Amino acid sequence: MDIVKTFGNIIEKETLKDSKAARRLLLTGYRAQRLALSALPDKKLPPSKRYVARAVMDVIIRALAHPEDAAMVSMFTPCEILSVVGITPYSVETLSGYLSGTKCEKVFLEHTAGEGIPETMCSFHRIFIGAADTGLMPKPKFMVYTNLACDGNMITFPYLSHKYDIPSYFIDVPYEKSEDAVQNVAKQLKEMCAFVADMTGRPVREDALRKAVGRSARTASNYINYLGYQKERRLPGDLTSEMYSVFMNHILLGSKESEKYSKMLLDDIKKAPISSGLRLLWLHLLPYMQPSVKELLNLNDKVFVTACDLAYESMMPPMDASKPYESMARRMVYSCYNGSPERRILQAINMAKHTGADGAVIFAHWGCKATLGAAQLIKEALEDKGLSTLILGGDGCDPSNSSDGQIATRLGAFLEMLGGKSK
Repeated sequence: MDIVKTFGNIIEKETLKDSKAARRLLLTGYRAQRLALSALPDKKLPPSKRYVARAVMDVIIRALAHPEDAAMVSMFTPCEILSVVGITPYSVETLSGYLSGTKCEKVFLEHTAGEGIPETMCSFHRIFIGAADTGLMPKPKFMVYTNLACDGNMITFPYLSHKYDIPSYFIDVPYEKSEDAVQNVAKQLKEMCAFVADMTGRPVREDALRKAVGRSARTASNYINYLGYQKERRLPGDLTSEMYSVFMNHILLGSKESEKYSKMLLDDIKKAPISSGLRLLWLHLLPYMQPSVKELLNLNDKVFVTACDLAYESMMPPMDASKPYESMARRMVYSCYNGSPERRILQAINMAKHTGADGAVIFAHWGCKATLGAAQLIKEALEDKGLSTLILGGDGCDPSNSSDGQIATRLGAFLEMLGGKSK
């Protein structure tokens, strides 16, 4: 019997009858899983990856159990401002990913389809809107979002702000990368501090913010150093752990937990064995629930993901703790997901060299216009530099929306081709 699927079915049925009861049941399940992560950790994973599973689960539990001290944010929001006043940030992508992992996403996708929300919209956003509409997701204290990278933000956040009748703060990141744009966003972040203070009654102290940005800078240094060791060594892992890194390097960036995780990763990989396995640079979301991809890449010493651009992009721009607003703003303006794809291409080329990647996979996630539109251009640029690249279409949050057999065939053939080249 599939315990997770059975639990997911119960959540789906209860949601339609009593959404608050369903939420309590979901919390009970997540708390039980949190205990299991401590009592029965996956011994095949290193300490850093066991720790991050617990740390992210803690955030999800807090967001569901104490929504009065939580804020819904988009992935690229600088959450240092929230963490210093004790607000738990959570993103659409994270909570939707957990709901899909619990195998209860179908009821929310069906609800949004019935409400006329197009199926061409990102499944992360459709699941989250469905969970909010049905009452499973609690009302957060407020929202903060940005136009950076994801078009879905511009639909989901205004819609839910109106539905929940709660305030929201929007950060408008200019398309062009320049120091003028950095100053523009830095000004908005100062105004965001005033907004957060007004919402919480707790002032955002600049000394605390400087400390948080200092932690962000140290986290970035640790993480980039960790990636460099991937050139020769292999740290056992799975796709879920890589997605946890995306969360830690964005939503929890600036927290003590994020810095601790980066230190643990670096310590673990220094002790990891030398590996001759195939190394993949992964661009965009990792389909961590897709059976065929899990089978090929999870805990495989012959082929593994060395870096994912969603995890490392926030680590690249320099950060100066003495200038917290400018540092957070620069991270947004100079994100490789902002503007044209040239910066994303350059970072990918440099990261392939940094990690010794043998090939690259661009995951064209269903509904993500930014990556779908740029995928062919990125592929051509990487292959011009000698890096074999596969564009792999699929759905990162709704595995049933992808042909698992086709994904297995295409990814398997690509890995076989890379293996032949490396001999």
